[in-house]
Amino acid sequence: MRYLRPHPYRHSRCRQERDPRMSTPDQNIGMDRRHFLKVTSTAAAGLSVGFFVPQSAQAADTPQLNVWVEIEPNDTIVIRYARAEMGQGSMTSAPMIIAEELEADWKKVRVEYATAHENLRTKRAYGDMASVGSRTIRNSQEYLRKAGATGREMLVAAAAQQWGVPASECKAALSKVTHMPSKRSLSYGKLAAAAAKLEAPKDVKLKDPKDWTLIGKPIPRVDIPDIVTGRTRYGIDAQVPGMLHAAIAACPVFNGTVKTMDASKVENRRGIVKVLNLGTFVAVVADNWWRAKEALREVAVDWDVGEHGTLSSAAIMAHFKAGMAQTELAVARNDGQTAEALGKAAKVVEAEYFTPYLAHATMEPMVCTAWLQGDKLDIWCSTQNPEATLAVGAATAGVPQANVKVHPMQLGGGLGRKSPQDFTRQAVTIAKAMPGKAIKMLWSREEEIQHGLYRPASLMRFKAGLNANDKVDALHIRVSAPSILATLLKLPLPKGVDGQAVACFNDHPYDIPNTLVDYAQRNTNVPVGFWRTVGHSQNPYGRECFIDELAQTAGQDPVAYRLAMLPNNEKANRDRAILLAVTQAAGWDKKPPTGMSRGVAVTDGYGSWTACVCEVSVNAKNEVKIHRVVIGIDPGYAVNPDNIVAQFQGSVVHGLTAIFWGENTIKEGRVEQSNFHDYRMMRLNEMPKVEVVIAPTGGFWGGVGEPAQAPLAPALVNAISAALGKRIRSLPLKNHGLSLARA
Repeated sequence: MRYLRPHPYRHSRCRQERDPRMSTPDQNIGMDRRHFLKVTSTAAAGLSVGFFVPQSAQAADTPQLNVWVEIEPNDTIVIRYARAEMGQGSMTSAPMIIAEELEADWKKVRVEYATAHENLRTKRAYGDMASVGSRTIRNSQEYLRKAGATGREMLVAAAAQQWGVPASECKAALSKVTHMPSKRSLSYGKLAAAAAKLEAPKDVKLKDPKDWTLIGKPIPRVDIPDIVTGRTRYGIDAQVPGMLHAAIAACPVFNGTVKTMDASKVENRRGIVKVLNLGTFVAVVADNWWRAKEALREVAVDWDVGEHGTLSSAAIMAHFKAGMAQTELAVARNDGQTAEALGKAAKVVEAEYFTPYLAHATMEPMVCTAWLQGDKLDIWCSTQNPEATLAVGAATAGVPQANVKVHPMQLGGGLGRKSPQDFTRQAVTIAKAMPGKAIKMLWSREEEIQHGLYRPASLMRFKAGLNANDKVDALHIRVSAPSILATLLKLPLPKGVDGQAVACFNDHPYDIPNTLVDYAQRNTNVPVGFWRTVGHSQNPYGRECFIDELAQTAGQDPVAYRLAMLPNNEKANRDRAILLAVTQAAGWDKKPPTGMSRGVAVTDGYGSWTACVCEVSVNAKNEVKIHRVVIGIDPGYAVNPDNIVAQFQGSVVHGLTAIFWGENTIKEGRVEQSNFHDYRMMRLNEMPKVEVVIAPTGGFWGGVGEPAQAPLAPALVNAISAALGKRIRSLPLKNHGLSLARA
């Protein structure tokens, strides 16, 4: 309950776009606020701040004018948020950056969603709207800071003009401008109309980090009051008067199609409106979802599974091992003469690690409401990428993109699964078959687990050569795994290497003069996608556990061994600093209590550096009790420490779930798991103590949402291996007879 501090119910700090056609059983929610981009010089309209946004490489060369900040006459400051909110807290952190430079009184700030259709209309003035890859702060901080600074300078100029004094004599702070010699002041609300008439400055001065008053402070999330009072609307909450509900079933074997369908048992049942054969899936449309779901169970479908109906986990493993046996593979990194150095090594250590396919299992399954009326399409859904939702919706419906509106909704979890738009395509396909009717399509839990875009399974082989002084002279890492980029995104692989498959291998920080990293692309019929932390969710497990094996071979302390291997360069120095910060917080220099063992890991990725220490004990029943998780990050600048702590705590929950139980296996082409009874989630009484170390060194803006999981698995498994006296080289831990004890 850490976030129950903020603002009272009647002063909600965030606002979702409301539409008069959306309702709940007890209220109609009207969308009556001003158009986002309406700029006028009247006092009633206030100030909208325009500025130029540097576009990404994929966007047009010409930067587009955008509006992020609106100031109302009553001094309320509306700040737009252009990404998705799924619990990560960036709906607070991103506006904090604007407010910092604007010199806004945070108590007077209200956050509102920007929309994909406005982004389209203004030629991507909001830039990239996708919430993926820990990019929200990293990729937008510069233009968000400029947005605030532009507004600040316009307000100062307006005040100086009104007083007839030099702008240099005026200072902005807490939503007002003060003339320092005379101590006269004007609030932003009173200056807004005049400021709106001024030309925006081409260049603005950004604040020195030492002068920040908001960034770096633990600010309560703006969306928490609405969440705890039940006013937040998630995609699953979308309600449109007169809408129908759809339950769907896709072929249980991936890429299969409908051969025949017989709906005679249900099509005349009360509440059933239509049963649709849509080629790759069938849908039952009804007056409520439960009726649709229950009727779907009785629709007889004969599926054409093609050649993939015999695929199994054993066959996939054989496929991966065949990749390991290849002699010519794509090379991700090649330093020195690795083969020659291995041949001359005093000791050679080899190990093979494996991680399985993993479904996302977001608490809110895939859901999308689509309403096609003529050539107009409205979409309400939980999406991590509203621009992609708009584009896919338009293409599927066959309408111009300009005629599509994507209404922002909060997400009940994303974890990377709600960025691809297969569920949007399905919902719009159903809506197209039911013109004029709003269709709310909701996946069942079984559909969500058995038709995911899974974290790729990966087989990793390590071979290291140590010299007579136990220093690592050579390291060969070989990865045999599917490619997300080649299969999901259909992108060519540079030199045949998927960077996610070899992440943290091809850029490891250790001083090893001879390093070879190669990759066997082994795609299967199991679709893969971006699962939170992506390659860093599994590769650090292999790398950092193998480093522990090398330390054990050398008879050295795991922390001291790592420190000795880190060279003197910027990247490695940051690894060293966060490793020292976390191990010091964990008391690594002292022996653990009797019966307890510790493990450690250090990683970097997504522009940040992380480390973790786990302290565990294992009883005679092979129950693992986690006494402490000490986990830390250097994100450069820590925008909102409260958000970082919450992100890391959530990452530990998600990570431990995967480490102990996470596994999707294949039999006869199908995913065997179907719901939480066989795809287990961590429970509240199993949550260990988590201590988060935030050690920002400044000078850069790193990600937070993805990096936290990276060091967790290796640190935990290293601790368990130390307790058991044997190495664990595959996940999940349940397959080794291990269970998680209650906290």
